[in-house]
Amino acid sequence: MAEVKKVLILGGGTAGWLSAALLAKLMGSRLDITLVESTHIGTVGVGEATIPPIVAFNQALGIDEKTLMARTSATIKLGIQFENWGQVGDSYMHAFGSLGKAFPFCDFHHIFHAAKEQGHPGSIWDYSLNYQAAKAERFKPMVHIPGTQLPGTQHAYHFDASLYAQLLRERAEALGVTRIDAKVSEVSQHDNGDIRALVLDNGTEVEADLFIDCSGLRALLIEQTLGVGFEDWSHWLPCDRAIAVQSELPEGHSPKPYTRAIAREYGWQWQIPLQHRMGNGLVYCSRHMSEEQAMTQLLENLPGKAITEPRVIQFRTGQRRKQWQNNVVAIGLSSGFLEPLESTSIHLIQTAIIRLIKHFPHQQISTAARDSYNQQFSTEMAQIRDFIILHYALNQRQDSAFWRHCQSMELPQSLSQKLALFTQTGTVFRQQDELFSEVAWQQVLLGQNCWPQQRHPLAEQFSDEQRSELLASLRTLIERSVAQMPSHQEYIDTMVASAKEAG
Repeated sequence: MAEVKKVLILGGGTAGWLSAALLAKLMGSRLDITLVESTHIGTVGVGEATIPPIVAFNQALGIDEKTLMARTSATIKLGIQFENWGQVGDSYMHAFGSLGKAFPFCDFHHIFHAAKEQGHPGSIWDYSLNYQAAKAERFKPMVHIPGTQLPGTQHAYHFDASLYAQLLRERAEALGVTRIDAKVSEVSQHDNGDIRALVLDNGTEVEADLFIDCSGLRALLIEQTLGVGFEDWSHWLPCDRAIAVQSELPEGHSPKPYTRAIAREYGWQWQIPLQHRMGNGLVYCSRHMSEEQAMTQLLENLPGKAITEPRVIQFRTGQRRKQWQNNVVAIGLSSGFLEPLESTSIHLIQTAIIRLIKHFPHQQISTAARDSYNQQFSTEMAQIRDFIILHYALNQRQDSAFWRHCQSMELPQSLSQKLALFTQTGTVFRQQDELFSEVAWQQVLLGQNCWPQQRHPLAEQFSDEQRSELLASLRTLIERSVAQMPSHQEYIDTMVASAKEAG
């Protein structure tokens, strides 16, 4: 086989343009990269919340924070507030960053709970800098808490996904990516099943050595053409519909630096604050709720007046049985779907294109590279899947058959083992490359009232007085750090003004 020189990306949106931009940035000198998209085919376009790895990813693409915030109406995201997920009325936050102070071999929550048993007041979130900053609606980037080696803030963004895709497109085209505005009318294959070319509705034919399928839920190449099959996870994650709508921000309020995920009777509602509007949606199970009922529930619970027509999105949770088959690699929604409960959609695009670059073929596409790529993708998806299932499985709601089913459903063995370990010992075990940290798991477990039966014995190395002094000191440091931060709105205004000055 000749050297892989021509790459064709089918589909724009965040998946297509993010893939194009990074591929051109790192390999553009040796590749001819073409992206085919049609202005007549819309994108899902609701991936408006992100997680912290996007900060470094944007830096790698040369997109600085002030440019991002000015161009995409971005706000800071310090975590996700989960409401009604334990029992109705409960609330907790999966805040990014650390909790308390890290100790060798013994997580902070063991020490906190030992103090709690001795009557120490407060919540474990008193010792989360991100949480305290989020609730105070303040933000300042800091590597460490001033005057200490304790970790500082950790953040991500909310932004307009279509504006982000436009920013990525500009980067990609500046790096030499060719864009063709057309629909695919036919897919031409070689005898061995490889894709040879895409025949477009403008009469042209575009050949390539490697095809990246970013055609969204249609999965035109990986599924409709190559038929790789689908692994369905709806028995664990039964929601299969989403309705998305944009609304005005609450009158007189500036955007909050966190996402809200509000559990409803048959699913959950998201609220994502941008500079000029709010992104909203309802994820629900159509077996328990009609589209009309879902639409009514969403529109009656908006924080402000709706400014767009609601859009219904049908989906099935799961993954393609292979994401790389023949000379086609599926990236984005074409590779699989996980509901956006933990804002992982864009992150999965990032890791997919990074993984492809690490496995990128030279003289030929090797079976070993494809197998490694598919195995790594499946492992990552299953780990994120388990974390999302955890939220459903730990609910204690009795107000609907939907939530009662989620409590009693059989869990994946990987999640059952992790849950049993924490319940019995308070320990979270994660694989080296697993996305969500021990602290992330701890916050969901503790936030939804899953308390370990035992403490680690090393928590007993402190006297009651030492524990109290430690907690008081940590709380003072966090409160002082938050008080010195500008407001979230002030930070946004400063970044946007800086971008305008820079031209």
